[in-house]
Amino acid sequence: MEEKTYVKDIDRSIYDIKNEDEDAFRMEEGLTSAIVEQISRKKHDPEWMREFRQRSLEIYNEKKTPDWGPSLEGLDMDHIVTYVQPNTSRKGTWSEVPQEIKDTFERLGIPRAERESLAGVGAQYDSELVYHNVRKEVEEQGVVYTDMESALTGKYADMVREHFMKLVTPGDHKFAALHGAVWSGGSFVYVPPGVSVSIPLQSYFRLNAPGAGQFEHTLIIVDEGAYLHFIEGCSAPKYNVANLHAGCVELYVGKHAKLRYSTIENWSKNMYNLNTKRAVVEEGGTIEWVSGSFGSYVSYLYPMSILKGEGARAEFTGITFAGKGQNLDTGAKIVHSAPRTSSYVSTRSISKDGGVSTFRSSVVVTREAKKSKAAVSCQSLMLDSISRSDTIPAMDIRTQDADIGHEAKIGKISDEAVFYLMSRGLSEEDARAMIVSGFADEVSKELPLEYAVEMNNLIRMEMVGSIG
Repeated sequence: MEEKTYVKDIDRSIYDIKNEDEDAFRMEEGLTSAIVEQISRKKHDPEWMREFRQRSLEIYNEKKTPDWGPSLEGLDMDHIVTYVQPNTSRKGTWSEVPQEIKDTFERLGIPRAERESLAGVGAQYDSELVYHNVRKEVEEQGVVYTDMESALTGKYADMVREHFMKLVTPGDHKFAALHGAVWSGGSFVYVPPGVSVSIPLQSYFRLNAPGAGQFEHTLIIVDEGAYLHFIEGCSAPKYNVANLHAGCVELYVGKHAKLRYSTIENWSKNMYNLNTKRAVVEEGGTIEWVSGSFGSYVSYLYPMSILKGEGARAEFTGITFAGKGQNLDTGAKIVHSAPRTSSYVSTRSISKDGGVSTFRSSVVVTREAKKSKAAVSCQSLMLDSISRSDTIPAMDIRTQDADIGHEAKIGKISDEAVFYLMSRGLSEEDARAMIVSGFADEVSKELPLEYAVEMNNLIRMEMVGSIG
């Protein structure tokens, strides 16, 4: 019998599923005031949101494209479709979802994950949520989990207006302004005071349309003393034209509350991933980020934690894998603005086949943040001599009464370690994949089981052909 290789064992085509283009509505390419107005009408926006979109477009047109990171030269908004409506409405029962969309999510494992370990699931396809369901026992706790459009126009409208793009404002940068103008879809979550959601909620974002953008907005409010674990998954098939992801995540963590936000991003390698994520944490609260970035052609991604209340805490654990043709610029930002706050950032980055991985960290400690502690640890592994890994830390410390640390390590796979594993019966490819999986183990341990398995499978797939 022919011995199987990893190419046969693990088929990456599961992520490259492409459905025929049978959209109910597809916006014309480009970005104009008329297009933004048309999106607003499609979404049945209240007047304040219609005005907000137009102001955001004005800011977008005034802002310059970032020139300090990976090149965005290949991203032409004149050829990006900002809104694609799938040929279905939102369903609350899985059997009602159209078969071709259902097949996509079934093959990605979303319904199985829901059945086994999730309290609620939202599945977005292109620009709209196509499926949403929450367990009855979670609803009975008073937890709100719905799509952003329903929250915007329903009984939580005032709460949405109070918080929407107040943490991430359109003035922050060009692509935050773009998001403000054309956002569509996403999730709204509210956890009442003292409620602990024992099993995770999940949103999965799938961009199927070629030459399109996805601009979902996630708004989560975890009230005083509450707890939530929210999982986000992203993927897209590969096309020969640029796709754009410019979503936005805003997280509000109340006093003594805790929120864990886990993400696995496996975008296709024609994707520009320009996502913005930010959390504010009140007194005694905790935000935990767990992030895996595997796909996209170019990424700019730096989740930010603002430690606003005394004793607030932030942890960020992340891994980035940059393969051939990828330039992934990722990291984390922490702002300590109250006494006795603490943060810990731990990242792993892997690059191979000429991939470029850049880690940026920013730690700001204000004068008011006395007796605060911050530590940053980043480790990089290059699998060959043509890849690149850079570390760019920045620290702005305004008080002497703080404990701040930073360490960085960059290295390559040891030939001795590969030889040792091969002497134990492993092939060279197996040996290298095992070393890389071990390097990523700290992140893998923090992920829910099904995502840890997915991450390790993705690493194995990326390792194919990496020898030499």
